[in-house]
Amino acid sequence: MIESPIQRFDPAQLSDQEAARLANLAALRAAGIDPYPARVRRTHTIAAARSLFAADPATQEVVTITGRLRRLRIMGKMSFADLEDGTGQIQVLLRRDSLPDGWYDGIWKKHIDLGDFLGATGPLVLTKAGELSVDATEMQFLSKTLKPMPDKWHGVRDRETRYRRRYVDLIANADVREVFRTRAAIVRALRDYLDAEGFLEVETPILQPIYGGAAARPFITHHNQLHQDLYLRISFELYLKRLIVGGFDKVYEIGRDFRNEGVSFKHNPEFTQLEFYEAYTDYHGIMRRTEEMIAYVARQVTGGTVLSYQGQTIDLTPPWRRIPLRQAILDATGIDYEAYPDAATLAQAMRAIGHDPDPRSNWGKLVDSLMARHVEPNLIQPTFLIDYPRDISPLAKGAPDDPRLVERFEGFMAGMELCNAFSELNDPIDQLQRFVDENYRARHGDDEAHPIDDDFIEALSYGMPPTGGFGMGVDRLTMIFTDKDTIREVILFPHLRSIKEEPTPAEGDGDGR
Repeated sequence: MIESPIQRFDPAQLSDQEAARLANLAALRAAGIDPYPARVRRTHTIAAARSLFAADPATQEVVTITGRLRRLRIMGKMSFADLEDGTGQIQVLLRRDSLPDGWYDGIWKKHIDLGDFLGATGPLVLTKAGELSVDATEMQFLSKTLKPMPDKWHGVRDRETRYRRRYVDLIANADVREVFRTRAAIVRALRDYLDAEGFLEVETPILQPIYGGAAARPFITHHNQLHQDLYLRISFELYLKRLIVGGFDKVYEIGRDFRNEGVSFKHNPEFTQLEFYEAYTDYHGIMRRTEEMIAYVARQVTGGTVLSYQGQTIDLTPPWRRIPLRQAILDATGIDYEAYPDAATLAQAMRAIGHDPDPRSNWGKLVDSLMARHVEPNLIQPTFLIDYPRDISPLAKGAPDDPRLVERFEGFMAGMELCNAFSELNDPIDQLQRFVDENYRARHGDDEAHPIDDDFIEALSYGMPPTGGFGMGVDRLTMIFTDKDTIREVILFPHLRSIKEEPTPAEGDGDGR
């Protein structure tokens, strides 16, 4: 049965606190006070009011500040209230004799609730305790709060509640607000670096007739008027490379990608990615730019290049380690995958060390699964793994000395992949053959195979200069910079199962991820 609006605010259906707040709302209206006025008067933010007093403690200027009521202490004819806006918190001093007749006893003491949004007008003074305060001569209701505030001492700690009701999480936990301020600073620093290096920020389509640029399953939607299926993009890559063809030497985009895949501590179906492409360089040049860019961001956001993540100290100072993928897997597992010429023999070697490979995987995907299981979790310090199998890298330029490999690297730190990059394949004939190979895999059950993009082949046929390309998950970078163990902590509104579909404790992984 669908709940009607009337039922939602029926006092009989509410808790005692909610019913009391609803009664206070009615009392304010009965007294002729609009609890949700159309206009707000504010002369200063709280930070600006504090700065005004700091510059001139003798100021007589009357200020009007606004904010949420966070704390209230009523002491007979006098009250102390703490208001908070997005810039800080300040105390408001309310005295019966300083406010309009009857307002203090008839309105303030009876119908105010923690969480209400208020405006306070008056001069700035220091109390006997030395607390800067607004000595109120007028108060204004700005928004009546009908739900009780979270417990001020314990806040909101249950992860499921925090993610589903992020607004409550932000109200209760100042440290969570700080995480998202840090995230904004990271994105700003990325832009500052790339802009200063001569990159042009661009926007490419989110709805695409052909998805591409990554090994991932897409979300499909339908355009009714055009009678056409479209895909939410999984990457910006192919469109950004079209711009390199068109004459831009350096381009980048920061935006949302969408991948129809599982969720985990480092995966969300909707995520933020940075991709940039630079003409006349290769994957070695992109490695140098990557470590320089991340170190720059760290200095801008944290003041240095050393971070603490989950008890580990991570040093972002360039240069980062560079290890061939083949050597990293050999060191971790004892398997030299080049000694196994096909998927069957490599899978047999993997089973011998307790690895249970997917029987549908080709040779390259088996190599990738070895890396993901045995190498990636141990890469705490910034590390580039270089030179990847060709058959899991359909958009990367081949290695000159080995037809099975391409000039590709992935960057790792804190035990997870942070970025992926390569010398871009710019031979249209080779690229078309790669697409044909991928199409064969798709017809044989590989739902992450890359589709054939004829228009992209057409673009490459006009000529693309030697180019290096790069993609990085902004969410994962934010996890590392804010010392968070799950991507849901750094996405304001992460994807969650519907409540009806939540697993039982026995079905779930137990950590809210």
